[in-house]
Amino acid sequence: MQRAWSLVRQTRLSPYTYDYDHAPGGWIQLAGFAFPLPNQFETFGNAVNTGRFLMLLVHLVSVALLFEIVRRLTGSVLAASVAAFFYNVSPLAVYYQRQVLLDNLMMFWVLLSLYLLLGRDMRIRHALGAGTALGIALITKENALFFVPTLVYLLHRRVKGSTQRRFTRSLWPFATAIPVGAYLLYAVLKNELVPTGLDFDLNNPPADHVSLLYTLWWQLNRSQGSLLSSGSFLYSSWIPRDGLFLLLGLLAMLAALYWGFRDRERNLGFLVVGTMAVAYAFYLIRGSVLLDFYIAPMVVLFAMSIGMVTDRLLGRLSSRLRIAVPAMAGALLLFVPVTDYLLTVNDEGRVAVADQYHPKLNLTRMQEQQVAWIRGNVPADARIIMDDDLWSELHDVPPFYPFAHSHWNAAADPDVRDKLFAKKWRNIDYIVMSNKMRQSMESNNGDGREDWILTALKNAKKVWETGQGDINLQIYRVG
Repeated sequence: MQRAWSLVRQTRLSPYTYDYDHAPGGWIQLAGFAFPLPNQFETFGNAVNTGRFLMLLVHLVSVALLFEIVRRLTGSVLAASVAAFFYNVSPLAVYYQRQVLLDNLMMFWVLLSLYLLLGRDMRIRHALGAGTALGIALITKENALFFVPTLVYLLHRRVKGSTQRRFTRSLWPFATAIPVGAYLLYAVLKNELVPTGLDFDLNNPPADHVSLLYTLWWQLNRSQGSLLSSGSFLYSSWIPRDGLFLLLGLLAMLAALYWGFRDRERNLGFLVVGTMAVAYAFYLIRGSVLLDFYIAPMVVLFAMSIGMVTDRLLGRLSSRLRIAVPAMAGALLLFVPVTDYLLTVNDEGRVAVADQYHPKLNLTRMQEQQVAWIRGNVPADARIIMDDDLWSELHDVPPFYPFAHSHWNAAADPDVRDKLFAKKWRNIDYIVMSNKMRQSMESNNGDGREDWILTALKNAKKVWETGQGDINLQIYRVG
């Protein structure tokens, strides 16, 4: 939302130096959504809420796309219904799909591309639309690249034997290349495609200008440890939220791969979903930097896998049992407290509504309280390190806080790190954070870039705190 704000207010891709850490498609879409609204970023209360409203719309359309994709791949309404059920009620889905994530926008375009490739009659316009959707997905978030091999194979199978196969095979990559090419052309025109002297030395970043290819090289060489190592988000966040869904999804992915490769002609759907899921699983376990919301696309793929495998396993039952068995299983998931789907057992040993469905668990209200305390107690010229989600609120609504910066920018942007803070913890006045921000700071500190901010935190006094569920917000005064 910060960068969408910059696009609307400053006609720039970022209020800071745009260093190509992400392709700009996602916040271009957010800016395009916010710009025509009556109060723009404040239409739904604040900038993040406005982004969340777009996430709601994206989710509704994505549910329809997912349902139809699974139905077309299997010919089964049951498979599509089971997939849609998990995509809507899994605690992982509920938690991450309400957030303003590039991953959610990226998966919408991937699903749209799949939907168009699975049309009843594969025509040239479908290939153009599918290619364009994939191209937009790639410039929304680059990890859509892991889905390209499967989509290429699906295109090949869909046009095999068609009289239009030459046109579709040519126009699909052409349509995909247009958004990606526009992104590369932007870097070329700014003289920011390659680093000066083709110097990719990670120990000596280019000082004269940023570089798209250098940033990609840096990202490929980042390392955080294995997803399976102790303390990773798999154990600290994902399994506690919905370990059952992850286990079922993993087993369903393996089953889909087995059936898909055993008979590729008859089991195209299993092959498509299985290979997309395993490709993204490889992305998660490859050992680079991992953030907790990276699981969001996997929720989509696991839901599809579970739906398709469930339909296959129940295929020999009578039509009544094929409906009754998944309906009973779904009811058990929702109403048996130990599953933590709709009901849970709270700390007092009583059955209660699970956090993600609790009407009183208002995380947005907590953020509003945090901002209200800042406006009432922190001077506007204070130098603040904060989480990303507050940036637009503190820069778009008076009183403005021009020296409030996210820890990402404070650790990496030379204009902020070296000029404003001089990389000294004593130059920080306040740290506005959450427990999730602290995890991100520690995971982003492989090269020590966040050390001075963490030192400030050790020398700070907590002046405000609130929390609900597993989310805690704090404000610290440094010194």
